[in-house]
Amino acid sequence: MGEEKVKEEAMRLIGIFQLLPRLVVFDLDYTLWPFYCECRSKREMPSLYPHAEGILSALKDRGIGLAIASRSPTPDIANTFLNKLSINSMFVTKEIFSSWKHKTDHFQRIHSRTGIPFNSMLFFDDEDRNIQAVSKMGVTSIHVDNGVSVGALRQGLTEFAENQNASELKKKKRK
Repeated sequence: MGEEKVKEEAMRLIGIFQLLPRLVVFDLDYTLWPFYCECRSKREMPSLYPHAEGILSALKDRGIGLAIASRSPTPDIANTFLNKLSINSMFVTKEIFSSWKHKTDHFQRIHSRTGIPFNSMLFFDDEDRNIQAVSKMGVTSIHVDNGVSVGALRQGLTEFAENQNASELKKKKRK
């Protein structure tokens, strides 16, 4: 599926859901691109997974904020690659730093910088330990095997809407 077709499909999917995240957060390595940036040189030209750019564009066009949470030990290479791919300006915040805490620090910083509650965020990552830890914060978190895809976006939007509906039901039961 070409980039424009991916974007069209992503736009169609986003249009189906009434409850949408205010912010979608992406890991970099093996989520947006198929490599670890610390194993690459700044001089190289990186590439994204086939569906990544279309999904980013669709979310941005629908007014949904985008952010990055990466535990890369080489933020300089990651930022160089984001610039080379001409997607750096799409993100409202980027938290790219090495950490032993499964990205919880990244999400605390993202929340502090954006003011967006954790339960209004959707997160994509290839590492299950990050998914588990960030989910406990209230973020809808989706594990991806071979990079972000239209299928992962569908799953993410579905789970986000289900989580929002469940939280509304809890509120109503308390009243």
